[in-house]
Amino acid sequence: MDTPVRAKTHAEYDALSSALSGRLNWLRAGVLGANDGILSTAGLVLGVAGANPAPAVILTAGVAGLVSGALSMAVGEYVSVSTQRDTEKAAVYLEREELDAIPEQELDELTGLLQKKGLSRGLARQAAQELTRHDALAAHAEIELGIKPDELSNPWQAALASALSFATGALVPLLAAVFTPAAYAVPVIVIAVAAALSITGLTSAWLGGAPRVSATLRNVGGGLLAMGVTYGIGRWVGAQLPG
Repeated sequence: MDTPVRAKTHAEYDALSSALSGRLNWLRAGVLGANDGILSTAGLVLGVAGANPAPAVILTAGVAGLVSGALSMAVGEYVSVSTQRDTEKAAVYLEREELDAIPEQELDELTGLLQKKGLSRGLARQAAQELTRHDALAAHAEIELGIKPDELSNPWQAALASALSFATGALVPLLAAVFTPAAYAVPVIVIAVAAALSITGLTSAWLGGAPRVSATLRNVGGGLLAMGVTYGIGRWVGAQLPG
């Protein structure tokens, strides 16, 4: 006899929804990072190919673009998220100080915030008192500041995720260049990148709930334009270089 499945409580559904939202945000950031890796490395590789189609030169440019881009993304994300984390910690610290110094005013403030969410004055006051007894700091941080003190942003995690997503995307044009004869490298890179951009465009549109066809066409069209411009500039610069 099958064991009946226990229905989830409202709190469990809220926790599940919050976790899913967090995972989707990370996934969306990863897709965008991969998109950057695909396009920036493809532009670099095609620009160099326009000036000098030698396989060794193209490979060197692609590897350099992958490594420098991944490191740049990691450093930028680390600095950005570290600043965000410091700001969140400072806000939580200030909230803790206010709760110690002026608890009644903070209770009034929490009551007002709950009223703005649609609760009556009496019910808001009762809820504020209950939340304060349970965990005053967590209640004020989440409702007033939109911060969960136990779930502050992690700069190392963000930096690693950015570097890996960029490098993964950069591998598309790089591998296309490595495994294609020099005579066909440019069209194969363009086709591989267009296919990869269609995947990232479709995925990001799906994650964001946007129209998929138009978002994918914009992503691929923008990528083709960028590759065309960089290749053209590479050809022009190559023509100016001494024999």
